[in-house]
Amino acid sequence: MQELLVALDVNSRDQALWLADRLRGTVGGFKIGSRLFTTEGPSLVAALADRGDRIFLDLKYHDIPTVVAEAVRAAGRLGTWMLTVHTAGGQAMLSAAAEAAGGLERPPHVVGVTVLTSFDEAELNRVGVSRALGEQVESLAALAVASGLDGIVASPRELGPLRQRLGPGPLIVTPGIRGGAAGVSGGDDQRRTLGPAEALDAGASYLVVGRPIIAAADPLAAAQTIAAACQTGGR
Repeated sequence: MQELLVALDVNSRDQALWLADRLRGTVGGFKIGSRLFTTEGPSLVAALADRGDRIFLDLKYHDIPTVVAEAVRAAGRLGTWMLTVHTAGGQAMLSAAAEAAGGLERPPHVVGVTVLTSFDEAELNRVGVSRALGEQVESLAALAVASGLDGIVASPRELGPLRQRLGPGPLIVTPGIRGGAAGVSGGDDQRRTLGPAEALDAGASYLVVGRPIIAAADPLAAAQTIAAACQTGGR
């Protein structure tokens, strides 16, 4: 199931490699975020890439354009397949990221984070954004694509309007996927969620799933269940 990416939100290299070894061939790649990267560093990214895994490095780069461009180049040299920048960094930063990736021998996909899936309308207002959440997501998504990024990261709940606005080309990477794996509840801070088949039907290019797989008693069985659930949609 190439569209299914597993978030390796664990504490150590050993845990990450154990999961990768068991899930390889069933899922399409692995996400490494701030928690694991801070603990284990770039060597883990390179190690998994050397094994042939597609690595989605989710560090949400957000800095001045030159700093972000150098970070993108460094990530690409590790063998990263896809990485995130934060769309709030603005057009100059986003364009610099896209240009840096494009100049590499093996360019990684660069996708822009719009509004975190932990946000709802009230939280968005608390950080000073007065427009509706959906409008904010669409505006930042359009900025990302206009700046040369390969796509965006957005919650399942915004997929329909985003596909209508952006068309079929840009990648949409979708966290906040729930359902399809028995025995694991969604007890976390994701608020804008959807099931796997529904998200793909609505226009997601890739699904990112963490707890429902990695916290399951049998992660492989959970991944297989979610992969099967993805096939039930009407795409």
